[in-house]
Amino acid sequence: MEVRLTVDELAARAGVTVRTVRFYGTKGLLPPPVLGARRVGWYGAEHLDRLGLIEELQRQGLTLAAIERYLARLPQDSTPLDLAIHRALVASWTPETPEEASRGQLERRAGRSLSEEQLDRLAAMGALERTADPEVFRVDPGLLPLGVRILDVPIPLETLLAARAVVVEHSRATARELQRLFRETVWRPFRESEPAPDDVERMKALTDHLQPMVAQALVTAFQKSLREELGEELGEAASEEQGEAAEGDSAASPDR
Repeated sequence: MEVRLTVDELAARAGVTVRTVRFYGTKGLLPPPVLGARRVGWYGAEHLDRLGLIEELQRQGLTLAAIERYLARLPQDSTPLDLAIHRALVASWTPETPEEASRGQLERRAGRSLSEEQLDRLAAMGALERTADPEVFRVDPGLLPLGVRILDVPIPLETLLAARAVVVEHSRATARELQRLFRETVWRPFRESEPAPDDVERMKALTDHLQPMVAQALVTAFQKSLREELGEELGEAASEEQGEAAEGDSAASPDR
């Protein structure tokens, strides 16, 4: 479904101010809007998802210059969904920072009304948590946009729960293994070399800068692997359909 938003609607959906949207635009982090009648600027899904990714990278502590470099490394043909996946996966590698929102605020962020069933699906995806107050939710700003996109996809709730468990399990395992690798091959030899206090501080600063690089590498690798898996699955399904069609044509042909 096409997304067409004014700057005020874009800011409300993204949970930022209009001033922030315009600031990112002047910095080149957001593409310019499409100008319509009376020179009204219209924003689309790409703007919404790119803005969300920028906000998520800021939560990691990246500077605007670092965010600009991050965005520049994204493939030129990245779709709005690609950006939403990047944001969701980057968010999964950062400390959880849920935001409390009323139902009205949640629906404004989602850009649609939400039924109880849809709220359950968003909860299953980890995009939100219910609270004791049925009209108040704890929202994960990184996962909510992607969760809203998936709402209308006919995926059983049980599948969403199982998929989330798989992602969490393997993300934690990867994080543990990367920590072990860095500790044993970089940090331990460095400490054994009896470095000066200033060198220790520089090494700690280096580890902070490595985090966004590792996050982007993981996101990119996940996207590539997922596309390859889906491509193989679709290719096999197409081959099976062609085989069945060929068998049907053969059976329908008169004997010669």
